[in-house]
Amino acid sequence: MPVVTSPVYRGRFAPSPSGALHFGSLVAAVGSYLDARAAGGEWLLRIEDIDAPRSLPGAADAIVRTLAGFGFVWDGEVLVQSRRVDRYHAALVALQLDGDVYPCACSRSEIADSSVAQSVDGGRVYPGTCRSGLAAGRAARAWRMRVPAQEVGFTDRVQGAYAQQLERDVGDFVLLRADGQFAYQLAVVVDDADQGVTAVVRGADLLASTPRQIWLQQRLGVPTPTYAHLPVATDVHGQKLSKQSLARPVDCAGGAAVLAEVMAFLGQPVPAALHGAPLSEFWAWAVAHWSMARVPAQQTRVAE
Repeated sequence: MPVVTSPVYRGRFAPSPSGALHFGSLVAAVGSYLDARAAGGEWLLRIEDIDAPRSLPGAADAIVRTLAGFGFVWDGEVLVQSRRVDRYHAALVALQLDGDVYPCACSRSEIADSSVAQSVDGGRVYPGTCRSGLAAGRAARAWRMRVPAQEVGFTDRVQGAYAQQLERDVGDFVLLRADGQFAYQLAVVVDDADQGVTAVVRGADLLASTPRQIWLQQRLGVPTPTYAHLPVATDVHGQKLSKQSLARPVDCAGGAAVLAEVMAFLGQPVPAALHGAPLSEFWAWAVAHWSMARVPAQQTRVAE
């Protein structure tokens, strides 16, 4: 598949429009933005609305307005996943031709009944029921990616060495769902390749997805970017701040003071004098002082 020629560094921020931007989302935005700008690189904005049932009308525009209100400046046009279904279909066809994917007739309840192993992301490891072909009288519901009985790993810039034995820890995973929606794992790999992304900075809630994405990159013949998984913001009870947990939206009227809270969460305290500074002054200081090495090597962290 075609790959965009990239500059030395090209990063991205890719929120899903399932609600307003909250503190946890802002952490990923700030971390990815500063890492790109500190490297003299580009920073892209992508709206990951491939999961149509979870996307809320107006949420994407609200996210873009909030980012602009905080002084973020992105390179190029905003990429929207729902306009790129043909690219995901082309990648799936390429994998079909190579024998890397197969049709699956199993429902979630059938998988739950036939699998005893828990997946790294909380579901059930797919037991390979349809790997050798559909049973007589069964129709395909989804398409799954074959995974190897071998470790796929990488060195994360924040979390360190990380690896999974995909067959044991995840099992063959879905690329085209039973409802006709393309899965996130396929869309994100295609998008990163098409946009020439060289560095991914995102929340540690996606750490367990990375070996699957690396395997897909290898099978599609596209480059693997570097990865940095930032701590996920939680409340005092350990619950992840998210749109689903009704996390409070961030208000860009708070300006540099809100961004300073994010920087402190990422282990980069900002001088008190900058908490009320103009956004241009704040960003100039933040870019000059950014250090990924100071980000806490934790998968979760309480947001104060």
